[in-house]
Amino acid sequence: MTSTTPTGTVHAPRGVLVDLGPVAQLRAGRLARRQPQLYVGLFLYGVSLALMVRGALGLAPWDVLHSGFIRHVPMTLGQAVVLFSFVVLVLWIPLREMPGLGTISNAIVVGLSADATLAVLDRPEAMAGRLGLMVGGVLLCGLASALYIGAQLGRGPRDGLMTGLARRTGLSLRLVRTGLEVAPADPAVVHGRPDVTAGGLTYRAAQCAATRAAGSGEW
Repeated sequence: MTSTTPTGTVHAPRGVLVDLGPVAQLRAGRLARRQPQLYVGLFLYGVSLALMVRGALGLAPWDVLHSGFIRHVPMTLGQAVVLFSFVVLVLWIPLREMPGLGTISNAIVVGLSADATLAVLDRPEAMAGRLGLMVGGVLLCGLASALYIGAQLGRGPRDGLMTGLARRTGLSLRLVRTGLEVAPADPAVVHGRPDVTAGGLTYRAAQCAATRAAGSGEW
């Protein structure tokens, strides 16, 4: 990918994402393709979350936290996703991470998409149907992640927290990501939603594959 910065043009090797600031993200070229790609990816990400919820065979760790939280407050799952996204963005401030268009869009669109999908999708009674929703949700999540990350219009709130902590602590991205995925599951178990099961583990594998597919493994 080729991008223009205040010091000149940066040519990145094919398959490697350049770490750009918010303005450079918009000036990096092919915006007419990248912006729709971002929003399609974010919308599909919310759909994938809803599929896993209706499958009821396990959720990703952050979504376990969201689903446990809404048991105690009058809020939908999508609204909880949006709320926690902005809470996480507050943690960006001491890490000096810069949000982009994709960051703010991620914080809003995923939750809205999840709620819209949940409103029209019921949980199937048959185990085969639930298994299909779980597998479909995980695969769709991998595709959605590759789309929105590959658009390179800003990291999502949780991804930015991961990269910020990795930069500040010197720890590997893999170790920091593992810690950030384990941490939200603990309070979720306390709140009565120990749902990190088959779906959650499969989700983790799909996320790793999507990260590699988007060329973001070395952010």
